[in-house]
Amino acid sequence: MSDRPGFLGFPRPDGRVGVRNHVLVVPTVICASVVCERIAEALPASVVALPHLAGCGQLGPDMHATHETLAAYCGHPNVAAVLVVALGCEQVIAETLVESARNAGKPAESIAIQAEGGTLRTIGRGRQIAERLAKDASRAAREWCDVRSLVLSLKCGGSDYTSGLASNPTLGRMADRLVELGGAAVLGEIAEIMGAEHLLAARATRPEVGRRLLRVIDRVETEAMALGLDIRGTQPSPGNIRGGLTTIEEKSLGATHKGGERSPVVDVVPYAGRITQPGLTVMDTPGLDVESVTGMVGGGAQLVVFTTGLGTPTGNPIAPVVKMTGNARTAQLMADNLDIDVSGIIADTETLGAAADRLFTEVLAVASGKLTAAEALGHREFAIHRRNPTI
Repeated sequence: MSDRPGFLGFPRPDGRVGVRNHVLVVPTVICASVVCERIAEALPASVVALPHLAGCGQLGPDMHATHETLAAYCGHPNVAAVLVVALGCEQVIAETLVESARNAGKPAESIAIQAEGGTLRTIGRGRQIAERLAKDASRAAREWCDVRSLVLSLKCGGSDYTSGLASNPTLGRMADRLVELGGAAVLGEIAEIMGAEHLLAARATRPEVGRRLLRVIDRVETEAMALGLDIRGTQPSPGNIRGGLTTIEEKSLGATHKGGERSPVVDVVPYAGRITQPGLTVMDTPGLDVESVTGMVGGGAQLVVFTTGLGTPTGNPIAPVVKMTGNARTAQLMADNLDIDVSGIIADTETLGAAADRLFTEVLAVASGKLTAAEALGHREFAIHRRNPTI
């Protein structure tokens, strides 16, 4: 046991560490999603399905993003074993997903609905396989792991004035501490960085990293303008405005607080791209909560801290999502959905430093197995970002 902060996790053969020990049932295509859900629902809670709406009829870049995201989940450290369920005629190839899991040292198998002879036979066969995989996975024991093994997703949604004043700065201070200890954090939501991108670019460890960030910002804004939209004029959202935010710049200044004040920006990666370095990574994700969390977890984040002023129930199938608010009214009204209340910062009954320490303690407890509100309520939202029309 070390004097450094740590948690009880699951060391994986590829050198990463899981904070959960799931058996993942993955459909290659929307047509197999219901079968995957039926397989998982009859088995222990550690067996989770990954239903989605993609996998066929997609153009090149969009198909690539779908495949890479599914493959990333198959290899994720929070996953102990994988069962891939195919239809049999789709674009995503089941064996490539199996290979992604096995390359990470995980047991993985696949079945196909057309080959098995329909829904009922596939569900029966799938339950047998998943039950066996779950039994084997249950033999794994948690071990003490250094906090440098953590990759933390930084997310906000349903933001209001308290987000930028309390919960986001709390998360940012905690992220700085994690990075100083050798851990990693990932920040997404490119459309919600606009107007504050220069602050992050100035912290880039190399000029090219800063330039990549600015190129991503420019691309997203150009794509919106090509549709006749001005992101800087259509953001904040109606809920943000009701919550006291008036411009995208104001919203972005609050959102970038999640990335801390000192953490170096070490990399800029594509959607669901692998996070490989300690420090702060920026990921090219949309602002939409579920798609953003899906991408950052795909990049390797084992745990998500999600700040919210107005309240949101969003979770993830394989990564625990810690919900935090700085709004006292939301903390009371949506208590079932929240894990941390830092509204004392606004009320001047708690310091920012004390709140960050409390959050850090909570994150280590969740990494060691404590259930979050989203997990207890069964929130497992999952959506892969779509860039192109379906053909």
